[in-house]
Amino acid sequence: MAGSTMSYDADALPQVADAALVEGTYRKVTLKLMTFLFFCWVLNYLDRVNVSFAQLQLKHDLGLSDAAYGLGVSLFFIGYILLEVPSTLLLKRIGARRTVCRIMVLWGGISTAMAFMTTPWQFYLARTLLGAAEAGFWPGIILYLSFWYPAARRARITSRFLLAIAAAGIIGGPLSGFILQNFTDVWGYKNWQWLFFLEGIPAVVAGVVAFFYLTDKPEQATWLSLEQRQLIRNALEEERGSKPANAPGRLITALRDPRVYVLAAGWATVPICGTLLNYWTPTIIKQAGVANILQIGFLSALPYIVGAVAMLVIARSSDVRLERRWHFALSTTAGALGAVALTLLTHNWVAAIVCLSLISISYFAAAAIIWSIPPTYLKGDAAAGGIGVISSLGQVGAFCAPIVLGWVKSVTGSFAVGILLVAALVFIGGIAVLIGVPRERSSR
Repeated sequence: MAGSTMSYDADALPQVADAALVEGTYRKVTLKLMTFLFFCWVLNYLDRVNVSFAQLQLKHDLGLSDAAYGLGVSLFFIGYILLEVPSTLLLKRIGARRTVCRIMVLWGGISTAMAFMTTPWQFYLARTLLGAAEAGFWPGIILYLSFWYPAARRARITSRFLLAIAAAGIIGGPLSGFILQNFTDVWGYKNWQWLFFLEGIPAVVAGVVAFFYLTDKPEQATWLSLEQRQLIRNALEEERGSKPANAPGRLITALRDPRVYVLAAGWATVPICGTLLNYWTPTIIKQAGVANILQIGFLSALPYIVGAVAMLVIARSSDVRLERRWHFALSTTAGALGAVALTLLTHNWVAAIVCLSLISISYFAAAAIIWSIPPTYLKGDAAAGGIGVISSLGQVGAFCAPIVLGWVKSVTGSFAVGILLVAALVFIGGIAVLIGVPRERSSR
């Protein structure tokens, strides 16, 4: 009996050691890279959506109507859409260090310069340039993660990255409310000017740090042992070998793949939900009966907390079951139901927070899941370009939604019609992925 016990332990020890090595390796990669990228994404969202808080005073000072504000929000997506694919392809060629540095320094500088706007056309120009500067950051990071993590870990690691959006919402609401309440006419500047300035400068600094801190590929990671680098390479090679022989490898081939456009429709649900969550939440809460700016800031954080927790649970479930389609469709359905209920409960701030939380679940969980699908069947330039195409096409909805919501609000005095349209588009996007993405491809 003693001999059989020793034989069992001898067989088991290498397996335990291998598992410990794998987990230790990816834990080290996550701490090294994801901690910094998480911080960068927090800054990205702070600088992108702080206009939703600034608008409470900005519209009056610049003479903007709700429709004009909605147009300015939407102009962000023109340059963003046009430059997504080129920027993502460029990252594949020159690496993440140079790409992230360029993007962050430009967007931080433009966001800071928004503190000195005095006319509507300057607001429109700044939003357009900000979108062009930020183009490629999100799809570029998704591509960058595929250089380090195999498919079985991708939804979970993407969800952790997306927690930065939740963190930006959780931090940004109270922070923006604090700045707006306490920096009125400090040194002769408006509170919204201080908001843009104080939240823009850190992005410039982080961009410079990114150039020296990030590592482009695992084989260049001197902070990993040779064994750890080989482990990552082997996992990625195994994944590449499991792809079908006819998996798209060239951009032109990916553009002919209908799944790219189905996934673009699915991805569009995320920025559409984000339009409500990121650009109109303070206004919705104010209309529900909350007047204090600081209270609006704190209440605006609640939907992000709910969405973040739900995303972690849903993304883990999706990875464990290697199932994407139903997880995505159910997440978007929650968002659609939340949007519909919001039109009926606009004068109750507690109910409004609940509805915004359902929209937040769709926003975060759907984003974490959708991006685990393309790298499983695209490779090479098709992966870089395809991810960029999916991202840029999906942002068309983000371009149209603020214009429609702002116009509807100006004409009717209510968000109801626009929000119902959002609910319909989000639900349709979820069904498109459920039907249009083959089960065997989405679960690889």
